[in-house]
Amino acid sequence: MVFYFTSAAVEPPHTIYMGKDKYENEDLIKYGWPEDIWFHVDKLSSAHVYLRLPKGGTMENIPPEVLIDCAQLVKNNSIQGCKMNNINVVYTPWANLKKTGDMDVGQIGFHHSKAVKIVSVEKKVNEIVNRLEKTKDERYPDLAAEKESRDREERNEKKALIQDQKKREKEDQKMRKEMDDLRHYTTLMKEENMKSNEDGNDSDDFM
Repeated sequence: MVFYFTSAAVEPPHTIYMGKDKYENEDLIKYGWPEDIWFHVDKLSSAHVYLRLPKGGTMENIPPEVLIDCAQLVKNNSIQGCKMNNINVVYTPWANLKKTGDMDVGQIGFHHSKAVKIVSVEKKVNEIVNRLEKTKDERYPDLAAEKESRDREERNEKKALIQDQKKREKEDQKMRKEMDDLRHYTTLMKEENMKSNEDGNDSDDFM
């Protein structure tokens, strides 16, 4: 089971989701999307929360209000963290998550520690947590199928871009050829005019 939440702190709304337990977290790690940002309470057990950014979105342009929503949701879903003040929440792009065979279920590491950021959470803000909880939706998604559909869409978009680029290059080549032919034709016309003028002058002089 996966829990989905809607952060309407900004427009358009953002989707936040997390697995019910560590086994669902394994699937989320495996079938995450490039647009996903992973959140977790630093040095404490907590839910693995994901923020799905719009296509092309990056960790650097997460709206501050949405970042706070994610941090509050992570804190609220940490057995220890929900009772503590002044905790840190770490977050990083899904692609930076590292899973090796010797890790326990639900355990992960990072490929690059420099790609991990921290946001401080002073205390639980009930207004934010309650707003998010009201949007909570329990689903049983086919994560593998959703990932394949998303990847297929991206492949088709890249294919279309390549085809469009080739079409533009072909049109550019055609235009350049037409311009070259026009310059060549213009040059020939000038040469013929010059020759005709010279012929005419010779005839006048002879007479």
